[in-house]
Amino acid sequence: MKKFIIAALLTATYSIAFAAGEAVTVYKDKNCGCCEGWIAHLREAGFKVKAVNSDDMSSIKKRFGVPESMMSCHTAVIDKSGQVIEGHVPATAVNKLIARPAVKGVAVPGMPTNAPGMGKQDGSLITYDFAGRSFSMD
Repeated sequence: MKKFIIAALLTATYSIAFAAGEAVTVYKDKNCGCCEGWIAHLREAGFKVKAVNSDDMSSIKKRFGVPESMMSCHTAVIDKSGQVIEGHVPATAVNKLIARPAVKGVAVPGMPTNAPGMGKQDGSLITYDFAGRSFSMD
């Protein structure tokens, strides 16, 4: 049990340290409350988040190459790398994305109830890369 606690603390410390200072721009509808919840989740994980309200999310998703089957309510871009985050992707998966610059984008399609900003995470949320492959389970 002691090893598990130490591993969990090291993982959490790594995630926060890795994200510290990373700037992310989030495009969202101004009336979406769950988007605000996801933004709060990213900020708690150490990301610097700039929220941009948009009345035309379809064009933003198209501009950043979000596959239609993976669309959700908001689209984010990591400012430094240009990598795309679609939907309620956990901060741990965002950190994995940053560590893999060859991956263009990741998504949590739809609006699952076990995702950050939607509800309590239960460890079974799957994040996919834009090619449709499983990228992370959180």
